[in-house]
Amino acid sequence: MRSSLRGAGAAAAATALVLVVAGSWFGYQQLAGPSCSGKIQLSLAAAPEIAPAIKGAADQWVSDGAAVGGTCIAVNVTSAESVDVAAAVASKHGATLAGVGQASGTAVTPDVWVPDSSSWLLRLKSGGATAFAPANGSSIARSPVVVAVPEPVATRFGWPDKKLGWADLLRQVTSDKPLRAGIVEPTQDAAALSGLLSLTAAANSTGNPPGDPKASEAMVGALRALATNRSSLRQDLLARFPRSSDPTAIANGLGAAALSEEDVIAYNSTKPPIPLAALYLEPSPMPLDYPFAVLPGIEPAKASAAKVLFEVLTTPGFKNRLAAQSLRAPDGNWGQGFKAPQGAPSPANGGGSAVPPTGQGGAADLDPVAIQQATSFWSVATQSGRMLSVIDVSGSMKQKVATANGATREQVTVAAATQGLSLFDDSWSIGLWTFSTNLQGSQDYRQLVPIRPLSGNRRALQQGLASIRPSSGNTGLFDTLLAAYKTVQQDWEPGKVNSIVLFTDGKNDDDNGISQKQLIDQLKKIRDPEQPVQLIIIGIGNDVSKAELDPITAITGGRTFVTIDPTKIGEIFLQAIALRPPAPR
Repeated sequence: MRSSLRGAGAAAAATALVLVVAGSWFGYQQLAGPSCSGKIQLSLAAAPEIAPAIKGAADQWVSDGAAVGGTCIAVNVTSAESVDVAAAVASKHGATLAGVGQASGTAVTPDVWVPDSSSWLLRLKSGGATAFAPANGSSIARSPVVVAVPEPVATRFGWPDKKLGWADLLRQVTSDKPLRAGIVEPTQDAAALSGLLSLTAAANSTGNPPGDPKASEAMVGALRALATNRSSLRQDLLARFPRSSDPTAIANGLGAAALSEEDVIAYNSTKPPIPLAALYLEPSPMPLDYPFAVLPGIEPAKASAAKVLFEVLTTPGFKNRLAAQSLRAPDGNWGQGFKAPQGAPSPANGGGSAVPPTGQGGAADLDPVAIQQATSFWSVATQSGRMLSVIDVSGSMKQKVATANGATREQVTVAAATQGLSLFDDSWSIGLWTFSTNLQGSQDYRQLVPIRPLSGNRRALQQGLASIRPSSGNTGLFDTLLAAYKTVQQDWEPGKVNSIVLFTDGKNDDDNGISQKQLIDQLKKIRDPEQPVQLIIIGIGNDVSKAELDPITAITGGRTFVTIDPTKIGEIFLQAIALRPPAPR
């Protein structure tokens, strides 16, 4: 299991990251097979729940004389949480994964990675790892994602006879007397991400068009309800389920959480006082699919060894090894000894998951845009921060946008900022500036609303955004950036991400202002690693120079986003706000 229930706590797994070390848990010290010579040392990192099955199969293969082209093969299999390996891979390939953070400084990536979900591979690719192209990627196991509910609570819902859907769960979570639902951080847990995707899809299917305030309100309400009982570690979340049959304990305990089928089977195997029911909600969420990913850059001999190992892991005998770990085969069928939870769909009826197209693995049905939006919405709606929003009002912002029914760049930008404002709860502190050139005397920027808690500042921000109009000036970008940085830095607030988000449609165009070099020199001089201020720039249109802006945002641990289509800035705004300065894992 992916928790401490099978003796592999997440804290221990995090320290046992991906590494091939002498004497590692699954290290092979000797090779079998007298007919081969030399040695190919293949390292493989696998999600904790499937690692024993892979180890058993690889161990048998090696003892039977594993070889490629007459060269002996040794396999080191390490149990590692998928989020930890993802952090290491992201660091190596320059990717940004919202909510994941930075890898351990000693972590190295393996030759082969078997995470619990193809969503990790997709997130790395869409997060900026453009050169990340693992070979194979086909699924070697499967575990449907279910909603785990204490059996007495599930019985009230009509389990196991009644078919339930995600819309039913959404109503339960957001009612006047809500079900106490919880979640593992979905940016760090694939099963939780799958549940979040299904729940947000249900919220978006309320009959209101996408982008409608009521649709956003339903989604934000669901996210905040889940966030009340969120946990960064799976075993901590599991510990919140009721441990007594007393009605008060059941009422006060956790009432629902998106977990894998394997999680529920393993939890119930400990004979808890209150077993968990596995609810297979409709439509079926994205299952855990355990892709066999050969990471790029490995030696050809290792790639050949990995290819043969994959064949070993797709034999009928491996299906039985999976069954011993409460996992299914990739097609949803199960091997000997598998004990399906009550109410589980049979393999003949899909087994809670569809069979992926040949050669595609589980990634075929994944939507990178939906995943990115879900993780961004989650980060924005459930975390607190302190932010200064700075909006370009230079003359070029009057330009009309063909894809926005003739609305101007300014109107599209203000609309995106207004919609984003509705996602922030009252714990956020937000201020608002505009900028051009000589906007206030010789000053290029103007404060519309100071940075204050939204609990008493929301209406002022709404009015400030509604008052924004383009000027006739140019783009006093660099002077504004420096002033904004100093302002946010001055009243830096601990415990929150202190940031600047600046929207612009042009390059710096201020003959009387500082240069890019002067700005960079100033930022390097005044930045304080103990009190970081993150700078994010969202560029709109063809006139923005990413090459000019990247060196500036890089100093602060921020990022530059550029879109040619201004109607996309709403999506980019969410993605940008979801960024958090990386914390070491």
